[in-house]
Amino acid sequence: MDLGDYLAAVRKRWISVLAITVVVFGLSAVYTFTSSKVYTASTQNFVALTGESADGASPLSGAQFAAQRVKSYTEIVTSPEVLEPVIQELDLPYTSQQLAGKVSATNPPSTVLLIVSANDASAVQAAEIANAVSVQLGRTIEALETPTATSTSPVKVTLTDPATPPGAPSSPQTRINLALGLILGLGLGIAWALLRETLDTTVSTPAEIEELTNAPSLGAVVAIDGKQNRALAALDATSLNSEGYRTIRANLQFVSVDDPIRALVITSPEPGDGKSTLACNLAITIAQSGKTVCLVEADLRRPRITEYLDLDASQGLTDVLSGQRSLDDTLQPWGRGLITLLPPGPIPPNPSELLGSHQMQTVIGDLKSRFDIVILDSSPLLAVSDAAILSSRADGAILVVRHGKTSTEDVGIAVGAFKRVNARLLGTVLNAVPAKRRYGYGDGYGYGQESQEQTSPKSVDDATRSTSEA
Repeated sequence: MDLGDYLAAVRKRWISVLAITVVVFGLSAVYTFTSSKVYTASTQNFVALTGESADGASPLSGAQFAAQRVKSYTEIVTSPEVLEPVIQELDLPYTSQQLAGKVSATNPPSTVLLIVSANDASAVQAAEIANAVSVQLGRTIEALETPTATSTSPVKVTLTDPATPPGAPSSPQTRINLALGLILGLGLGIAWALLRETLDTTVSTPAEIEELTNAPSLGAVVAIDGKQNRALAALDATSLNSEGYRTIRANLQFVSVDDPIRALVITSPEPGDGKSTLACNLAITIAQSGKTVCLVEADLRRPRITEYLDLDASQGLTDVLSGQRSLDDTLQPWGRGLITLLPPGPIPPNPSELLGSHQMQTVIGDLKSRFDIVILDSSPLLAVSDAAILSSRADGAILVVRHGKTSTEDVGIAVGAFKRVNARLLGTVLNAVPAKRRYGYGDGYGYGQESQEQTSPKSVDDATRSTSEA
């Protein structure tokens, strides 16, 4: 993935990125504003030798001696010898172990300074503890460095900078915490988006499908409201779906200019990808341009078109293939003659054999002689081989891929099925695209005269009413 891919992944899942960022930022804000305030007060202490050492060392040597010794003094600050007198002096409600967690001492490099710090929920008490601990630490060090009870300590600890009550708490650090929460949330959101993109093997753009199939993308169809009749969406000339179907119709004309497509199969990798819906709407859209169209229900396993168009499915293709009826007896007009439908007829036990038969090729040839274009809705490719076999009998096939559902592996298997029978893949259609991600066609009414085109001598109302009359 390059930078463009990363940006596309984040843009694709920006809602998740924003949600994670808000949640993490909110948690950091809750933690920050509900945490108890802690104040830190510090003192500065100077450590020095009171005179020459026993061996007559010079003052410089004494300073070096003090610098070496002062490092060990930082560990004494949490000892009971230092803290117990402080607890009694200030009447603190802590044990020496509890107070040890609130005080600390550091020695800045190359110095003889001791910095004593104390933390407390009260700014005043933090300063009192720091000052008291510093004084007691000095006494303890001097006592430890005194060789005998009658001698004077060679080390002197002086409180040079007493602590004062701090004006602001040292914890929580509101600005830093909120900034870190925002950065962490954004980072986690972006990481989540990139992880989802890496693990997501579904197809979501026409460009992906073109790369997988080496076939042109004929268009994309917006996901439609489940309450609407998907099979009749093309009858509304102002809808986004109708615009998508017109785009597919226009692109289909340029797939084979020298040898126009007369019979095409519509299929998909798996059930539920929307192939039958596309077959119905594409047939309606092509018929609206003035061409004669025959829609063939060639899915002899789970036919849906007659259900969508509310027509009788009891007599149809299987009767013609078995020689029991003629085409004239089984063809049914729909939408006051807008299109003609060849229903499936009785479901046979051997659909693949019937669709791959010489008789099927004869039926397709007969239909091509009667109509400008023949559209055959077939079974999904990954389930059975019907569509691949039928595609080799027709002029080619359109592969319907469902946005966010069909995997790249499924697309590859479908393409392999076409290659095995030397069938031609005319192009692909990306179906059920979210409305906010329309790939390539307008924001509503689109292309001038296209949106105002005459849908045929029959009106939308005529076509709808005729379903019950046909």
